[in-house]
Amino acid sequence: MTRAYLALADGTVLPGKSFGAEGHTTGEVVFTTGMSGYQEVLTDPSFTAQIVTMTAPHIGNTGVNASDPESTNEKPMVAGFIVRDPSPVVSNYRSEQTLGDYLKSHQVVAIGDIDTRYLTRHLRDKGSQNGCIGTGNPDDLVDLARQTPAMEGLDLVSRVTPQEEYEFNETQGAWIPEVMGKPLISNQGDRLKVVAVDFGAKRNIFRCLTGAGCDVTAVPASYTAEQILAKNPDGIFLSSGPGDPAALAGAVSMVKELLGKKPIFGICLGHQLLARALGAGTYKLKFGHRGLNQPVKDVKTGRVEITSQNHGFVVDVDSLGDVAQTSHLHLNDGTSEGLIAPGARAFGVQYHPEAAAGPHDAYYLFKRFTDLIRE
Repeated sequence: MTRAYLALADGTVLPGKSFGAEGHTTGEVVFTTGMSGYQEVLTDPSFTAQIVTMTAPHIGNTGVNASDPESTNEKPMVAGFIVRDPSPVVSNYRSEQTLGDYLKSHQVVAIGDIDTRYLTRHLRDKGSQNGCIGTGNPDDLVDLARQTPAMEGLDLVSRVTPQEEYEFNETQGAWIPEVMGKPLISNQGDRLKVVAVDFGAKRNIFRCLTGAGCDVTAVPASYTAEQILAKNPDGIFLSSGPGDPAALAGAVSMVKELLGKKPIFGICLGHQLLARALGAGTYKLKFGHRGLNQPVKDVKTGRVEITSQNHGFVVDVDSLGDVAQTSHLHLNDGTSEGLIAPGARAFGVQYHPEAAAGPHDAYYLFKRFTDLIRE
């Protein structure tokens, strides 16, 4: 492997070895605490324009396959990838390709042999910041990192939203969550027609909706409320996606026009856009919540869920006021993880109940959505 460097905008330079595509890349350097699910991380559209650090040391052990990409275009979405020990050995019956070959085939620049424990603590203490991975002069890489646009005010949805609407017909198949051999959600009653606004959705979110009894039509983020309502859906879903929700004035206006007209469910960016449409504010976290082990408390029941998360922006709890009720809070820092607006028949969560990868503690929320529609 070729000598390479990770350079941060604050001047920090870490030496490593290139194991992905050649060249250099820039983006916001963040970390995710999941012990598994690196292919899902690589292909999550919410990681657009970000260089992702895996805190688990051994990455690549199970290889890569054609079934697990989360992006609807089935391609990696990260700007770059940072690991401690890229595994030279692959062992899994579903593996079709090594991680290194996968990254090279999709032109993803990656770096290994990085002290990810040090890097994670640095980002935790100093905050997520722009960086650059490359094989050139480290001082030049620092300059490139400093020239990279900040995440605040950045509209990244335009890079990942589909150009045309499409029908989503995939199911969870053999991977549907079960307890004692029975699905966690039983699909009862007539199927529901749901329009999903795709701001950069994960495929497993849509699979969960179809599994809960919904026929999903996904539409671009540019669609107006009039276009969406013209489809006469039973409910409207607002998907996850990348970037700053404050930069999406058009999407906020669209959601505001939809409030009260159809039941609405938002996840992650969709949750933030719902909050802004209701009149609340959002802001950027110091280093975000990313991983499969984030503790969230249901305010009403006191139940604690271990959740999968991937976001750098959150809803300002204090700004919700009387426009919505806080339903869930993050136990580590008390930030917003969910809201309910009964008068508008809308609710949203900051985390990812579809859990790809991750635990299924919050899977019930898809049934909550269908129950809201049927009411």
